[in-house]
Amino acid sequence: MNETKTLRQYLRHRGLKVTQQREEIAQIFLGSKRHISAEQLHQQIREIYPKVGLSTVYRTLKLLVEAGLASQRRLGERITRFEPVAGDEHHDHFICINCGAIIEFENQDLEDLQEEVAKKHKFTILRHNLELYGYCQKCRRR
Repeated sequence: MNETKTLRQYLRHRGLKVTQQREEIAQIFLGSKRHISAEQLHQQIREIYPKVGLSTVYRTLKLLVEAGLASQRRLGERITRFEPVAGDEHHDHFICINCGAIIEFENQDLEDLQEEVAKKHKFTILRHNLELYGYCQKCRRR
């Protein structure tokens, strides 16, 4: 797995230990392919490795974000979710401010429009993150 190699390189570069726990947490997280909270990931990991603490999961997720292997989404003051970063695969997000649901979407017209606006302003986009906040269908019905 290239991500595991990237994590190892990042840890060594920062003078941090490459531990089995970190690698196991990273592998489970990177294999999840979904938006997940640290608490949800911790529950998943504890089924396999009962002695892993929540603080270890949080610290490992922070390292994955710093290494560019994960992105972090803050949904208000209470909810933070993490998502594996998948190379060049890009998508944007609708985020429900009531239940925290995250709906991924792709729209080439939006991507083209962003490039057009950047070109008009003589700006080179290296990366971007589009998050649209509102209510999902389920919460809107309530």
